[in-house]
Amino acid sequence: MDRLRLSAVITPTSSPVKTPVRTCVGCRERTTKRELLRVVAGTDGEGHPAVVPDPSGTAPGRGAHLHPTTACYEFAVRRKAFARALRVPGGLSDEPLAQHLARQQ
Repeated sequence: MDRLRLSAVITPTSSPVKTPVRTCVGCRERTTKRELLRVVAGTDGEGHPAVVPDPSGTAPGRGAHLHPTTACYEFAVRRKAFARALRVPGGLSDEPLAQHLARQQ
């Protein structure tokens, strides 16, 4: 009997590259992490608790993700999604994030 070579029968297939998927806190749409802006709980210029942008994605702590558009930002503010997503009791100022988004556009 002829022996089949396994390498001839089994061909390696390339596995698809898995990219992280996150949900926008504004519109609730799931998309790749690369398309979203990460935000974290931090402080504003005066030392008050605030939602601050983390474009590099390296700030410590819990983060939330948002499409970098004013529409998603306004949805998130209206729904009070930042405090809930970042698990921060009380209110957070969103002024640093609003300024960042205004500079981006």
